[in-house]
Amino acid sequence: MKQKTTSPWAWIPTLYFAEGIPYVAVMTISLVMYKRLGMSNADITLYTSWLYLPWVIKPFWSPFIDLLKTKRWWIVAMQLLIGAALGGVAFTIPGPYWLQGTLFFFWLMAFASATHDIAADGFYMLGLDEHEQSLFVGIRSTFYRIATIVGQGVLVMIAGNLEVLTRDVSYSWSLMFYLMAGLFIAMWLYHHWILPRPDEDSSRGRMDASAMTGELWRTIVSFFQKPQVVVGICFMLFYRMPEGLLAKVSALFLIDSQTNGGLGLSPAEYGFVQGTVGVIGLTLGGILGGVVASRDGLKKWLWPMVCAITLPDLVYVYLAYALPESLAVVNVCVFIEQFGYGFGFSAYMLYLIYYSRGEHKTSHYALCTAFMALSMMIPGLFAGALQEAVGYKMFFIIVMLACTMTFVVSALLKIDPEFGKKK
Repeated sequence: MKQKTTSPWAWIPTLYFAEGIPYVAVMTISLVMYKRLGMSNADITLYTSWLYLPWVIKPFWSPFIDLLKTKRWWIVAMQLLIGAALGGVAFTIPGPYWLQGTLFFFWLMAFASATHDIAADGFYMLGLDEHEQSLFVGIRSTFYRIATIVGQGVLVMIAGNLEVLTRDVSYSWSLMFYLMAGLFIAMWLYHHWILPRPDEDSSRGRMDASAMTGELWRTIVSFFQKPQVVVGICFMLFYRMPEGLLAKVSALFLIDSQTNGGLGLSPAEYGFVQGTVGVIGLTLGGILGGVVASRDGLKKWLWPMVCAITLPDLVYVYLAYALPESLAVVNVCVFIEQFGYGFGFSAYMLYLIYYSRGEHKTSHYALCTAFMALSMMIPGLFAGALQEAVGYKMFFIIVMLACTMTFVVSALLKIDPEFGKKK
């Protein structure tokens, strides 16, 4: 029996809010900050894309977490480390070695965040019974999305408003990261006190490191022995190729000056457009995608979802050529693109579940998520350099040409028509 000491409502919302904040800080807030500090697009996308690496290699160290400490211990320890890393970013921004310092602490934050993800998702399974797991799956997703809105929207808007008040970009972003550090230290203290102590979380170390390594190797081998393995991996890597190119450059395009071909949004405007309106569109698209796929199955909705994740990227071609001054027009365009991405991404996530079926399904799904992170990391490494070479207008046209890869890899899939349907 699980030893329940507190209501799940007391810790699940805050735990998944804490899971979302550092990911947003590493992947999105860093983009805006570096752009405001004067870095080139090529350097920004190169440096920040490498920060995907902890999530790429996460499946290879996740089995060893149980050997050392409980999942509860890892959650609390990583939250303290993330808080310290946020403080480190804040401290180094105004200094002479701000680039080296902030990248070091973002790297530390990324590894701590990936480890926190492993521990939190495992703890979710241990701290709740099966009924509670089903009940709270929507709650955890909702609060992760709220963390995205707070990080990508509210916190960026705060930094932008501080820029207006202080007239000092470095100092403003430093203050914002100190605020984030304080928030995370508070969550660390809260979770240290509130998280339950399930009995199952105490029994660890049943398998030694040697046996664990052997089991990991068998899992990897069986992953590459699955039917349609080449097609499956190509789908995982190339389905999101347009988004891999677009994700970082679109954010930079929104805030870049009009003399450079961008829209020239302030951080506060960006926080509202991308961090609020865009995230709402992404969430609604994802919900709709899940609803229709659960009703009719993945196979029936695959091609509408393929079109949804690719064709709305045309709004950036329009924005790059028209450079509209109306914030309402920009909001509508970003909403359309993010809604389409959320709807189309449902097919990707469902296929990862489909590919992972059978023995070792949990470990195989973790390996699929590694390919998912890699699919965003690789295009991001050179996206900024490509944009600087050809300009925003031609770059977004190249993104549309890359959509052909999404159609090609989707056409090669063989999916059971019954998969995903409600039984």
